[in-house]
Amino acid sequence: MNKPIALATAAILAALTSACASFSVTDDAIERNTAQALGLAKGTFTVTDRSNDGVKASYKVRTDSGKQYSCYVTGGVSITGRAVSDSICSELGKGGMSGKPATDGTCNALLKAAGKC
Repeated sequence: MNKPIALATAAILAALTSACASFSVTDDAIERNTAQALGLAKGTFTVTDRSNDGVKASYKVRTDSGKQYSCYVTGGVSITGRAVSDSICSELGKGGMSGKPATDGTCNALLKAAGKC
């Protein structure tokens, strides 16, 4: 194989394996992965405010019960097809531990080391 063809092949493979989220992450994949992450049935929530930044797609979710989440997935395309990560979601208005000690029996070695127990 000559050098120009090898370089072109490598460039095409690199482009395919680093495709941006706008191409690799479909709306259906977002809905399916979000339903699984939140334990909800498809169709019981609305996805809004999607923005794509490289391989990451960020979006907001509002459930039929009124809860709101901020979520994201990552995705790419390879020779075997599209790949989309699990959805990572945080309920809006519900921060992490926010410095409060764990008093509900969930204290573990990591929380103790962080001074949260």
